[in-house]
Amino acid sequence: MRTLRCVLMTMLLAVCAPAFAESLNGSSQHLTMRLVAESAQPRAGAPLTIAIATTPEQGWHGYWRVPGDAGFPATIDWTLPKGVTAGEPEWPVPTTLLIAGLMNYVYEAPYAPLVTLQVPAGLAAGTRLPIRLKTSYLVCSATICVPEEQALSLDLVVGDGAATQAEAFAGWRRAIPKPLDAQATYAVNADGVRIAVPIPASAEVKDAFFFPVTVGAIDYAAPQKVARVGDTLTIATKGKPSGPIEGVLRIGDGLGLAVKASPGALPAAPTTESVWTTALVALAGAVLGGLILNIMPCVFPILSLKALSLARGGASETDARREALAYTAGVVLVCLGLGAAILGLRAGGSAVGWAFQLQHPAAIVVLLLLSVAIAFNLAGLFEVPTPRFAGESGASGAFATGALAAFIATPCTGPFMGAALGAALVLPWPAAMAVFAGLGIGLALPFLAIGFVPALRRFLPKPGAWMETFRRVLSVPMFLTAIALGYVLGRQAGVEALSWALIAALSVGVVLWIGGLRQRTGRAFGWAALVALAIVFVGSGALIAKLPTPSAKTEVAGDAAFTEAKLASLRSEKRPVFVYFTADWCLTCKVNEKAAIETAGVRDAFAKNKVAVLIGDWTDGDPVMGRFIQAHNRAGVPLYLYYAPSAAEPTVLPQVLTPGLLAGLGE
Repeated sequence: MRTLRCVLMTMLLAVCAPAFAESLNGSSQHLTMRLVAESAQPRAGAPLTIAIATTPEQGWHGYWRVPGDAGFPATIDWTLPKGVTAGEPEWPVPTTLLIAGLMNYVYEAPYAPLVTLQVPAGLAAGTRLPIRLKTSYLVCSATICVPEEQALSLDLVVGDGAATQAEAFAGWRRAIPKPLDAQATYAVNADGVRIAVPIPASAEVKDAFFFPVTVGAIDYAAPQKVARVGDTLTIATKGKPSGPIEGVLRIGDGLGLAVKASPGALPAAPTTESVWTTALVALAGAVLGGLILNIMPCVFPILSLKALSLARGGASETDARREALAYTAGVVLVCLGLGAAILGLRAGGSAVGWAFQLQHPAAIVVLLLLSVAIAFNLAGLFEVPTPRFAGESGASGAFATGALAAFIATPCTGPFMGAALGAALVLPWPAAMAVFAGLGIGLALPFLAIGFVPALRRFLPKPGAWMETFRRVLSVPMFLTAIALGYVLGRQAGVEALSWALIAALSVGVVLWIGGLRQRTGRAFGWAALVALAIVFVGSGALIAKLPTPSAKTEVAGDAAFTEAKLASLRSEKRPVFVYFTADWCLTCKVNEKAAIETAGVRDAFAKNKVAVLIGDWTDGDPVMGRFIQAHNRAGVPLYLYYAPSAAEPTVLPQVLTPGLLAGLGE
């Protein structure tokens, strides 16, 4: 009955709707179409891609290659010059439209099927290539459907093949499903069919839906239940296929994979034991990665002062342990907060990773001003009694110092940490939060050990006048941190934003200087000064966040900006490719670039071995790049990939690079 209903509705719409639609609208052209060539002067003997750029009228929709329960697919008839041949159309990922229980696969927004024409070799430059197309299709609104026809034309001449519509075609190609280079399987049971598609657990999938190309394979209107089973995505729905299934799996807005599935075994769901084994390994990596963060220039001064404060104050065992626990609590709570924010944003569809807050100029401004304030404090310009950020004793000061250390350590990643956080993003949320807590514990371990092991405190130098000198010395890396943040802000938001930030930093210095003078005369720092500082911090961040972003950043000479299309093009040429993902706020990235990637020896080796280099700049948090990074089991930058000419998958290089490692690529 359902099949009969679909057939009758389609016949009724095709026969009766045209006259009715004409009387209502005066015209049956509800899809605007034009032919667009990627090159206005295609090269002889080379392929040429033609787009059928289509824009539906408001409230109307066109149909996919498989229309669903109702409608019919478009027919495309070419009239081409002698020797020119046309391939099958490549259709972008459609959307679903359920009307009266009938499922339709449609396009309600502009779309462009792509067709590859093969231009014959031997044609002289200037040879005319008249391209003609006649298409018949069905277009529908919410109430009526109209069959339409259009005749389209495009006149080209043979030339150098230079792309004249590269940007437009890059966008259209993103919407074409990418071939899945792995075999999918399916199994039929009493409830219907389950299709298993191999997709790495680290790859983000949003609004998954399977559009069948194989007619009769599944029930179009049946609900689809999507689940993760390790590195496999499963789709359960109604249907009884008997042979191979072809279709498109939607994995995001306008993104899809071309899938071929054959009958076969489906992977078993992972056990609780295997999940927690992965979680324990990731937890160990997070603890080690957090421990390494203590040597970073923005964290080491704070840790040093907290350690020396125990020696200077002669704290009792109870006080030392209380401060150690308070410091640890501050560190762990900030790491948990950042982890919860990342998981929440990703659940909402954002491709964010570690240090995601540094993709926003306002957050950088706050960090910059905070670093300036800490540097002035270490330099002896002022003392703030509450909170006791650096060098002061007490549980509240230790807690605030730990929270601060964790927050300003976020631009850094290192060995163990990247893989651990990447694993955290695909684990169940309790296990993921445990990994983020492990990162905090690793960061807090040195001070925790000093607080709980008296023998370690006895190794600390005896208090004396040298401590004030050492404190002044420790202000230097904090000032350098502030300068680095200013550089990042200028690169990310432009010179105007940097100018406002410098004015704000000067304002902070003036307020702190005045407060310091008051303290030296025995008076309190003053609530007015604290309020002024808060206004400078919040106001500067809000102002700079509204400034326009600058133009694209300058690339390293000889390298190209990363795009998936560029990577695919280089790989099709069988060239070795080195891809590195970086960000202006990533300290580890910049150290690797100056110490290894941009050295003369490495560049000479790349040139000798014809290694192409692509740079992925993730400073501004590009979501497309974020999904690519996530697909390689990383929560953020740095990420270094090497694609050998004959390898199907890239080699993920260590997060700490050496010139020798890079010079050997491509040999």
